[in-house]
Amino acid sequence: MAREFFGTDGIRGRVGEYPMTAQVVMKLGWAAGKVLASKGNREVLIGKDTRVSGYLFESALEAGLASAGINSRMLGPMPTPAVAYLTSTFRAAAGIVISASHNPFYDNGLKFFSTEGSKLPDDIELEIEAMMREEMTTVDSKDLGRARRVDDAAGRYIEFCKSTFPSSLRLDGMKIVVDSANGAAYQVARQVFDELGAQVVSVGADPNGMNINKDCGATAPDNLRAHVLLERADVGIALDGDGDRIIMVDHRGEIVDGDEILYVLAKARHTEGTLKGGVVGTLMSNLALEHAMNDLNIPFERASVGDRYVMELLRARGWELGGENSGHVICLDRVTTGDAIVAALAVLAVMRSTGDSLSRLRADMQLYPQVLVNVPSAKKVDLESNDQIQQAVKNAESELGDSGRILLRPSGTEPLVRVMVEGKVANDVEQICHSVAKVVGEALG
Repeated sequence: MAREFFGTDGIRGRVGEYPMTAQVVMKLGWAAGKVLASKGNREVLIGKDTRVSGYLFESALEAGLASAGINSRMLGPMPTPAVAYLTSTFRAAAGIVISASHNPFYDNGLKFFSTEGSKLPDDIELEIEAMMREEMTTVDSKDLGRARRVDDAAGRYIEFCKSTFPSSLRLDGMKIVVDSANGAAYQVARQVFDELGAQVVSVGADPNGMNINKDCGATAPDNLRAHVLLERADVGIALDGDGDRIIMVDHRGEIVDGDEILYVLAKARHTEGTLKGGVVGTLMSNLALEHAMNDLNIPFERASVGDRYVMELLRARGWELGGENSGHVICLDRVTTGDAIVAALAVLAVMRSTGDSLSRLRADMQLYPQVLVNVPSAKKVDLESNDQIQQAVKNAESELGDSGRILLRPSGTEPLVRVMVEGKVANDVEQICHSVAKVVGEALG
């Protein structure tokens, strides 16, 4: 069945425009409630980030769930991974996060988690889609759902995060800048690192409903870089608006992305003999990561772009470590989804146990230059069957050899084809990318 609402990461859109209206969200709450009630469990957790529209959709969602006979436990502002964790510990039927992640404040969305704390299975999403086509009804008054606040949600999550850090280690003497993107982790992130002994400089922790992700957080790491250098901190940690992405900055002010974080964690686990299987990246993971894993004899595989697909491949292989260069880092031995705070603690544990700076830990893997060109797509073209495009790709691959790669990928959200080229020589990469992009542009009209 064709999906109308659920994408690769839930439902997302501009506030006030379909599907992110109060009416549609209320019916989504009802549809999800009807499907979940049929499974027997009538408890759902609701968390949100700091967008001003969170109040609107929180009320609409709770009303829809109540009309289907589902009880809601309201968590308030809470990182996405916290909702996933708490859904599991409460044995709830589902957890719902009201968030548009790294998007601007005028967007919002819904993410659903299963009772195990992982993304909602496809068959449940399809059942909800089908229920949206039915007329909305209300259960008898005696069966209506109720809502109540979970007062200790933040404390529960903070203690969980701390439990993932080795009990033999502390962060005493370490100065850390934490940029919470004025988002869902603005309260809990600082407390986690502070309670483990670090001196914490907190930025991006003054949300006003409209400044989430604005010139701060994981999508704007220059803010973190400036504060790390100003404070002469040992390391900087930037989260995105819902707390599932992480970008770091070393003491020299150099940005450390998701690929480099994966390298640091994989190498440390490999050295300790604790790495289970291999590492999963995505089609966008830098080629340097793949080469570094090969040098260490660590299996490496690429999933489609999206943490959902990274998770699926990890589970299929029985591995535990994967992620995206954008900052989704998944440690399946500790969490059920991408968790920026837990990933940061994993890196800090390596720094503490080895005595090395983040700069030293990531020094042996130098990212290859990467150029990305977005080509507007006036019409839909089968990239695989277009002779001009395929010849351009073959020519590029021949020129790059084993030291580079090219990727053409239609955007899932915009009328664009993304042309990405990476390799060891920056000038060659840029020239090849624009050459291929020109051919793609001509083919797309």
